[in-house]
Amino acid sequence: MAPRKRPDTPKTPEVAVRRRGKRSRSPPELEPENKQLSVKSADPNGRSDSGCLGAGAANPQAQFSHCSIVRALHGQKLGKAARPTLQQSLQRFFVDSLPSYRIFQKASPFDRRATSMGWHPTHPSTLAVGSKGGDILLWNFSSTDTPTFIKGIGAGGVITGLKFNPLNTNQLFTSSMEGTTRLQDFKGTTLRILASSNNCNVWFCSLDVSASNRMVVTGDNAGQVILLNMDGQELWNLRLHKKKVTHVALNPLCDWLLATASVDQSVKIWDLRQVKGNSSFLSSLPHKHPVNAACFSPDGTRLLTTDQNSEIRIYSTTRWDRALRVIPHPHRQFQHLTPIQATWHTRHNLIAVGRYPDPNFKGYSPYELRTVDVLDGSSGKLMCQLYDQGYSGIFSRNEFSPMGDTLASMMGYHILIWSQVEAGAQKQEKSTNKRARQGLRASTGNASCEKMRLSLKGLKVYKS
Repeated sequence: MAPRKRPDTPKTPEVAVRRRGKRSRSPPELEPENKQLSVKSADPNGRSDSGCLGAGAANPQAQFSHCSIVRALHGQKLGKAARPTLQQSLQRFFVDSLPSYRIFQKASPFDRRATSMGWHPTHPSTLAVGSKGGDILLWNFSSTDTPTFIKGIGAGGVITGLKFNPLNTNQLFTSSMEGTTRLQDFKGTTLRILASSNNCNVWFCSLDVSASNRMVVTGDNAGQVILLNMDGQELWNLRLHKKKVTHVALNPLCDWLLATASVDQSVKIWDLRQVKGNSSFLSSLPHKHPVNAACFSPDGTRLLTTDQNSEIRIYSTTRWDRALRVIPHPHRQFQHLTPIQATWHTRHNLIAVGRYPDPNFKGYSPYELRTVDVLDGSSGKLMCQLYDQGYSGIFSRNEFSPMGDTLASMMGYHILIWSQVEAGAQKQEKSTNKRARQGLRASTGNASCEKMRLSLKGLKVYKS
């Protein structure tokens, strides 16, 4: 007897079971109409008069970046997301915001080009800038108060290095072509001369400061590097390079680790506790061209070097024998230009560097713009190019504020402040409102005085 066939069981259409392992769709997929969103460029090539050019300038996903941050935060709270995921989400959100950056503040106080710059460590809208004439500007760009200006000696007074005193931010360490490295205040008073060449042919080119060790390191144009404590006591003075020391940097987390860059086409790594001569370095990193700068990343794990031609290199502090990444980039040296230096973003794994278009550089295109290039610190990929139509010069130095939301650039005589359009408008509105309140208080005070004067005028005086 043949077995009976089981009757088909009808499926219930109302019930849909989703496997737990499946990943839910993102908001753009759940809402098809969002796919129609796009960011149009003013130029058919993807360029606009201002803002961010190229990569990221027309990214529809920028509208939803905040969703990925929320998911990453939620996942981290539940223990499902690793910390790097959160950092990458925050960085992606920041990169997506770069197209809205514009120059909203400018200062041009000098009669010679700007040569050095440093952000105030605790005040997010204050920075100090030095010039070729030895002038120093302390500028709070969110305030209507007149900036502090210290007049320099003029020709031969180039401020080559500038750092706020971490123990007293009303003071400043400076190195100069005048032949001194000194501590001074913002009244122009020299508090202490830490190093002096006493020779018009020898001058100091760079400096850095360690708060934890209370030490200052400075290098000169003869290859000498001097280590001192903040009281001015010299710990050692040695010739560590054959030629000019263009840059010195102390590791922010391991402050006995020192990097020195030189025009002798090398960067050298030193242990401050074991320096005995020019052969006592931990590692020597040869370059093809003279080197302008060597900067440690904020977390102290990598070193960023900028040469005087077309290479930016990234090294790991755990392996000095070869570069993690060599990034081709046009930023060649020119005598009357403040040397271009690449710098780290203070919060993200990003690099900011000024572009000086070079016809001999591979990939050069005619009428290439002079921009601030933002590069990925891992891949070296160009993430964004900042450009503002009214400013076509070369951006020699570009440094993000400690908060990471504002960028300061030096372009010739000018100091330029970049910020998001909305943020910049809010800052200007606050400044305007503050000015208005000050004017209102003044007018209210005058009106009160006039009212009191009139009331007193009407009083009758009786004699006893």
